[in-house]
Amino acid sequence: MNEVTDLSQPIVDFNSDDARRHRRLRSIKDRLARWSVAVGGIGVIVAILLIFLYLLYEVLPLFKGAEIESVARYPAPVAVAGAETLYLAMEEQAELALRLEDSGQLVFFSTENGAERSRTTLPLPAGSKITALAEADPNSRELAVGLSSGEVILLKHSYKVSYPDDVRLIEPHIEYPYGEQPIRLVGSGAAIEQLALRDSEDSMMLAASAADGVHVALYTKEVDFLSEEVTLERQNLELPPLAGRVERVLIDPEQRWIFAALDGSRLAVLDIRDREDPLLNSVLPVTDGEARVTDIEFLLGGSSLLIGDDSGRIGQWFLVRDESNEYHLENVRNFALRDAAVSSIAPEHRRKGFMVADAQGWVGIYNATAHRSLLVEPISQASIGVMTIAPRANALLVEHGDGSMEFFSLHNEHPEISWSALWEEVWYEGYSEPDYIWQSSASTNDFEPKMSLMPLAFGTLKAAFYAMLMATPLAICGAIYTAYFMAPAMRRKVKPVIELMEALPTVILGFLAGLWLAPLIEGSLAGIFALLILVPVAVVAFGFMWAQLPNRIRLLVPDGWQVLLLIPVVIAAGTMALGMSDHLELWFFDGNMRGWISSELGLNYDQRNALVVGLAMGFAVIPTIFSITEDAIFSVPKHLSYGSLALGATPWQTLTRVVLLTASPGIFSAVMIGMGRAVGETMIVLMATGNTPIMDANIFEGMRTLAANIAVEMPESEVGSSHYRVLFLAAMVLFIFTFVVNTFAEVVRHRLRKKYSSL
Repeated sequence: MNEVTDLSQPIVDFNSDDARRHRRLRSIKDRLARWSVAVGGIGVIVAILLIFLYLLYEVLPLFKGAEIESVARYPAPVAVAGAETLYLAMEEQAELALRLEDSGQLVFFSTENGAERSRTTLPLPAGSKITALAEADPNSRELAVGLSSGEVILLKHSYKVSYPDDVRLIEPHIEYPYGEQPIRLVGSGAAIEQLALRDSEDSMMLAASAADGVHVALYTKEVDFLSEEVTLERQNLELPPLAGRVERVLIDPEQRWIFAALDGSRLAVLDIRDREDPLLNSVLPVTDGEARVTDIEFLLGGSSLLIGDDSGRIGQWFLVRDESNEYHLENVRNFALRDAAVSSIAPEHRRKGFMVADAQGWVGIYNATAHRSLLVEPISQASIGVMTIAPRANALLVEHGDGSMEFFSLHNEHPEISWSALWEEVWYEGYSEPDYIWQSSASTNDFEPKMSLMPLAFGTLKAAFYAMLMATPLAICGAIYTAYFMAPAMRRKVKPVIELMEALPTVILGFLAGLWLAPLIEGSLAGIFALLILVPVAVVAFGFMWAQLPNRIRLLVPDGWQVLLLIPVVIAAGTMALGMSDHLELWFFDGNMRGWISSELGLNYDQRNALVVGLAMGFAVIPTIFSITEDAIFSVPKHLSYGSLALGATPWQTLTRVVLLTASPGIFSAVMIGMGRAVGETMIVLMATGNTPIMDANIFEGMRTLAANIAVEMPESEVGSSHYRVLFLAAMVLFIFTFVVNTFAEVVRHRLRKKYSSL
């Protein structure tokens, strides 16, 4: 007899000890998983935020202004009562200063308290007095003292540093490199009114204005091999007559140009390249309206003139070569202190910066290249007559109108960086017009840093554009075919192989692109362009012919495996295109396609160029776009495509009007992620281009990207320098660009998903 089962009792006991233990364990796992995901997500957000904050921490000091702080004020160390200061300078450490009086006394004193350290008297001839003074270059510390007798004394102040008992001791010295005997410059014996000096390894030039005109003497140096004694051989230069009173004379470092300020408002430019026949290049006004020139100084390097006037305006002028290969003086940029007369201009010794003082006791700190005003503030109740800046630009020493001196500490770390210097065209010294240029270092201190990020940003977008131009259509079309048309068995083999391409190190791709692909493209340039045309045409033609075949032949190939037939077609078309390269070049380009590109199109051709980068980087980006796109298309619910086909739509109509629209959020995300990969790529661009930071859309020219520039220059930059921080700024630009692109992609993806979610 069968047993009767009581259906009122549950078959499974959900309240057993094992069931309750299982539920508790599952609940614990759920909570752990939830908290782990939450902590991980928050950790990623915090990590990204910390990266951004660190970049911001390194970048913000670039845009900080200058700061000046008074350290000490004391009576000027005077050797002769009532004597005026002609020259003021500080040594490297800004611990000692030199004051030259019009009495001929040189006083070395402490900048901290004004205590006198030593005193020297110039060997002035009897009956003569100092009437003019010139400095060869702030870094050389060489001076020329002009006398009322028409003679010149050349001297140099130097400093010897020693460490007795581990305490730094600075000992000042005065040297006379050409002897203590004065050099007669003005033969008539007239007093020297204005004086200029330039001294180089091979020659020295002196220029002086006197009552009887301007006198210029060129001294060629001959050094005795044994005694190392320097002998000067003089050559007098006859300058063209100048109409007006000469109020200032300057000589450029190359000893080719002489500048003479005339009548307080004009500047004469004389070309002395031909020593036998100097020419007057031009005479032009350098002030506005009734303003008069009050001071003229060379900027570091001697290429630019800083001209201050009594309206408080400071103009930067330098020689520019025009289209006819002639030079003319150009007013490049202007600065304004206030509306009082400029009393003193002090250029920095190692940067393109300068300080300006006016008759009302205000001081301004500027940078020429960045066109940046860093500080403007009053430091005196009266006019500032003499001012000097320390060689390291970390201290300032001024003499007030009441005869006292004041020593300031100066903090001005990154004056050469401004928004205009980074993102706008800048007119650099020696260039015929403003331009975007990146050139962060050079071999001399006279160099003008050129840190425009525009060429790097342009190169980044250029490389990404050509890479995406190649990768996007191939990856998306390949993903469409793989996900929608390909046989499942083949898809299981093709998809992992393409995704495996992403694991290939980019340094290997860059190596192959630079050493194999670039020479191949250069040698078969016509064949490469034929390849880009012939392969698509061959594929379309084969597809058309295949469609015309009888069904009994086409059905011999299983559905979804037809792509295998295209492999020999692609190989044959590619081989034919490359094999015809020499013939095509001979038929259409007279055997030299590179020459035709240069002569007919006016385009330069570099072996490592954007075309190479586009092919190599496109190969690296294809797996990323392909994988995400393929997953998005394959994930479209099958009932949508089945329903479309059941309603009479063709497979192609179903693909274009249902599948692609539904998968469009994923496809768009794939393209954006691929673009982010292309923008941030480093090694391929580094090895496959000439790394030249130029702004040229020419596909045959190279470029330099932000990422490649960081990789190249970061190891060589000085920690904390402007160059170092600008590289961090470049990284921040990349970071922000990626953030903006990803945010835009997410917004678009969300709208696409919302729009086509009803399909």
